[in-house]
Amino acid sequence: MKTRKYSRQRESIKSCLAGRCDHPTADALYASIREEFPNISLGTVYRNLNLLVELGEIQKLNFGDGADHFDSKVIPHYHFFCTCCHQVSDLSMGPFEEMNALAQRYHEGMIQGHATTFYGICPACCKKDEGLQQ
Repeated sequence: MKTRKYSRQRESIKSCLAGRCDHPTADALYASIREEFPNISLGTVYRNLNLLVELGEIQKLNFGDGADHFDSKVIPHYHFFCTCCHQVSDLSMGPFEEMNALAQRYHEGMIQGHATTFYGICPACCKKDEGLQQ
């Protein structure tokens, strides 16, 4: 693999993403990065995010809301997507390796892993909804 030249902007993007747990979109990261690099372009943020995904240093996630979300945590883990506010969070539970074995029973090839997202309503949206109903 070709080695990449060091980039302060790329390192800043990576560091910003690592400091967040909200699985931001490229636009949200762009807004944060502009504080440190006011002249950075959205295209530069997208190119660097895609490069980091290609290098396996971050994950690109799609939850069907029309936006790609990014995650610095590349180890296997599960996500929760709020269908109301579109916030994404990690679930604090380990991966179920038994699921790979179960899927293997139904597939002639080799199962190497799985990705699971749970969909529902987050606690903040549940509270808002309760307030509206009263």
